[in-house]
Amino acid sequence: MLLIDKYAYINKLASVHPLEKIILSISLLLVSLAMQNAQISLITFFVMSAFTILGAKIPVKYYAKLLVLPGFFLLSSLVSILLSIAPATANLPPHLWAYPFFQWTLFIGVASVETATHLFFTVLGSISCLYFLILTTSVQAICYVLRQWRLPHLLIELVELTYRFIFMFFSSMHKIHLAQQARLGYTSPRQWLHSISMLIASLFVEMFQRSYELNNAMQARGGQMVYWKEDMAYNKRNWIVIGAIWLALVLYGGIFL
Repeated sequence: MLLIDKYAYINKLASVHPLEKIILSISLLLVSLAMQNAQISLITFFVMSAFTILGAKIPVKYYAKLLVLPGFFLLSSLVSILLSIAPATANLPPHLWAYPFFQWTLFIGVASVETATHLFFTVLGSISCLYFLILTTSVQAICYVLRQWRLPHLLIELVELTYRFIFMFFSSMHKIHLAQQARLGYTSPRQWLHSISMLIASLFVEMFQRSYELNNAMQARGGQMVYWKEDMAYNKRNWIVIGAIWLALVLYGGIFL
C-alpha cells in the first residue's frame, strides 16, 4: 500500500490532469465490459499495462507482483466455474473431461470453459484499468475530480478519511510489531498468541485516539477538511489519444468481432 501511494505521486504521469486519467480508465473499462469479448479485454489489458509500465514508468516487477494477488483469487474462482459435478447415471452435457467418483461424475463442460475464459480476460482487463488509475493518480486527486462531479461531500470525505487511516494503521502496526519482536514476543505459540492479542488491543486504542484527535483538528478548522487543489491544464493531445483509443476499440469490436 505504501508503494502504491508513493508511485501515485512520483510516476511520470503524475503531472497529467486527473480527469484525463480517470476518463481513460473508465472509458476502456466500460468498453471491455460492454463488448463482453475476450479479444477486446486482452487488448485493454495490454494498452493499460503499456501506459502503466512505459508511460508512467512503474517497475515491471512491482506491477507483476500487484497482479499476483487478484490473479490468485481469480484462478481459485475459475476452478469452481470449470469443475462441475453430476450423478453418475445422468447424461452429461458436451464436455472436455470427465472422471467418475463413487456415485458422482466430475467433469469440465464446454460451456464452463467458455464462461471461465470470458471471465478471466474481462477481469484481467478491468484490473489493468484499476491499477493504471491508482498507480498514476493520488486519492486526493481522484476525490478532487469526484468533487467536481458534485458527488456528496460526506461520501468523498469518508473515502479520504478511510484511505488516510489505512496508512496510519499499517504504520502503527509495524512499530508495535517491531517492538514486540525486539522483546522476543513471538518465540513460542503461546507468546505469539499473547503478542497478537496485545497488538490488536493496542491498535484499537491508538486508532480511537487518533480519530479523536483528527476530529478535534477538523472542528478547529470549522469542520472542513483541507482539500487537494492544484492548477493543472488540460492537454488536447491527451484527449485526442483517449478518443482515438476508445474509438479504435469500438470499431474493432463492431467490425471484426
